[in-house]
Amino acid sequence: MNNLAVCIQYSNKNVSPKDTILAIKEAGFENVFIQYYYRDNYELDQIKQIDYCRELGLNIIFCHLGYDNINEIWIEGENGENVVNQYIEDLDLMYENKIDMVVMHLITHKESPMYNELGLERIKRIVAHAKKLGIKIAFENTRKRGYLEFVLKNIKEENVGICFDAGHYHCYFNDDFDFEFFKDRVFAVHIHDNDKTSDSHLLPFDGTIDWDDVLQKLKQSNYNGPITLELCYRFDYLKDSVADFYKEGYRRGQKLEEIFNNI
Repeated sequence: MNNLAVCIQYSNKNVSPKDTILAIKEAGFENVFIQYYYRDNYELDQIKQIDYCRELGLNIIFCHLGYDNINEIWIEGENGENVVNQYIEDLDLMYENKIDMVVMHLITHKESPMYNELGLERIKRIVAHAKKLGIKIAFENTRKRGYLEFVLKNIKEENVGICFDAGHYHCYFNDDFDFEFFKDRVFAVHIHDNDKTSDSHLLPFDGTIDWDDVLQKLKQSNYNGPITLELCYRFDYLKDSVADFYKEGYRRGQKLEEIFNNI
């Protein structure tokens, strides 16, 4: 099995999830992750995506859980409890479908509540349920610093780590991230590029990320999982077929893998 993976991207334009999955398979990828979001306008729902990927022999390395209401987890009230219950239901579904890792956000949108003890207590309940099921949770760096540090300082469970998103690191964190603090706790990565003006999910090397530096820091953090691309077929890429887009993505992934292996 090769060490590349790619997202089954919800935001691809002009193609169905099934066409996306076929293009990914034909490009040579063996590993994928599913965006398990709370949306009802999929042409192929997430469980069927899981089944179809496995039918084609694709290995699912994790599911990315939804985050539309995640800010509520930090706020008093029933909505925050509903968020906890939703994630517990999601984890049960992951267990039933033999998915052993999920990625989660801690906040969403530009404005978000400050991290606090209430949210931490709720997250601990989610983590405890995941641990009982044998599922790892990788919390993603999104728009603001401090949230990952707060959670990982206070939750030392072995099933808790982070998903390092290179695009967010470049665009929202200005290439400033405490890799040493997260050493040995990088469970997953999202690899995509941008020019710092927006989180545009470009193919690697089409933006301004210093990939030699990023990959070196990931290796120093003892990350040893797949080079996981979070690509999006839209914008100027639509001039090429979706099949050609993922073939080019695979080539770029191989280039990153070669850099990583030679560090």
